[in-house]
Amino acid sequence: MGMQVAVLGSGVVGTATAWYLAQNGQQVSVIDRQPAAGMETSFANAGQVSPGLSAPWAAPDTPAKALGWLFMRHGPLVLRPWEDPAMAGWLLQFLGNCTAAAYATNKSRMVRLAEYSRDKLRDLRHVTGISYEDRQRGLLELFRTQKQLDGVGADTRVLDQLRVPYEVLDRAGVLRQEPGLAQAQAPIAGGLKLPGDESGDAFLFTQRLAELAAAQGVVFRTNTTIKRLLMADGKISGIQTDTGVITADHYVVCTGSYSPALLRPLGIKLPVYPVKGYSITLAIKDATRAPVSTLGDATYKVGITRLGDRIRVAGTAELAGFSKTLREERRQALLGVVHALFPGAADDSDTQFWTGLRPMTPDGAPVVGATPIGNLWLNTGHGTLGWTMACGSGALVADLVRGRTPNIEHEDLGIKRYS
Repeated sequence: MGMQVAVLGSGVVGTATAWYLAQNGQQVSVIDRQPAAGMETSFANAGQVSPGLSAPWAAPDTPAKALGWLFMRHGPLVLRPWEDPAMAGWLLQFLGNCTAAAYATNKSRMVRLAEYSRDKLRDLRHVTGISYEDRQRGLLELFRTQKQLDGVGADTRVLDQLRVPYEVLDRAGVLRQEPGLAQAQAPIAGGLKLPGDESGDAFLFTQRLAELAAAQGVVFRTNTTIKRLLMADGKISGIQTDTGVITADHYVVCTGSYSPALLRPLGIKLPVYPVKGYSITLAIKDATRAPVSTLGDATYKVGITRLGDRIRVAGTAELAGFSKTLREERRQALLGVVHALFPGAADDSDTQFWTGLRPMTPDGAPVVGATPIGNLWLNTGHGTLGWTMACGSGALVADLVRGRTPNIEHEDLGIKRYS
């Protein structure tokens, strides 16, 4: 019999972690307050599996851009500092990462994990036949201005170093890739095509992987609220929940934005902050005008993805603590982008409007690996890339718990980098 491992959280990251632990022969239980897997931040995200776009938000030009975004109508950034005093400390750490050297280091970590993760996802599809409205047709980053197109070198240099395939497209190339953009009412200067990127419904994936994991013996303890982690003799002795204490040999924290609060009483400072994102999901009414794959609008930082007979439009970085308020102006901003780029494609009479809290670290890379407490592990802080990095970080942690050397370098992904 394998060791008993408790996974805290059943989003896409927690569910993938449970799957890989079970593949390694461990006895796994997953604890979550929701009635099923994937009900919170994984529920209605952009749907992009995008190693090629895996980059830290903290970049040399971010502070200047951020000022512009704050004054832009329907801009991608919203700050509500009065709603949460913890934001200031996180923002200072974030600004400290806005240097060229930090950007290069952080991006290479992120792409390394994201590429490994996409390979693990492909293996998983091959082995299990799992389907989740997935498409392997690449991702297009769309540039509305010549200035954006001229500045593409900053991204492609790092892609060259990391050997990530890409193609810089002019307007005609963009329209070949996404014919629906021919009707666009917004200017299109060109784009960056990332052929290795993919898309799919993260919620559907999480639910189906949870079913596969349960068939392998993973126990999902749903409707169970985690109160705190209990310590005895220098290690974790159990999880206090609203239904009693749950014990295991090892514990893996995959609770996203809620991870710092669990770790703080143990003396572990985790700089993860909730960055609120929004999405709308619309029915397609004219498939010839709709996107065929997935694209990112570089101007508004909005992702638009084809999921079967639906279009998912997602974006916004709103720093407002743990507020889940749905703000109508954000819905209008997302509708504005999809109607400007793909007019006539979608029926917006019946839209699903959603918000989720993305767990962001100040340097962009997640926190994956060991802690100073021997039987406590972290797999959290993936920001907007939980779906992109879920399989890779899940497999990585599962190897570490088992005492195996993972397939990629991982030391620099741990919490040690903040000490």
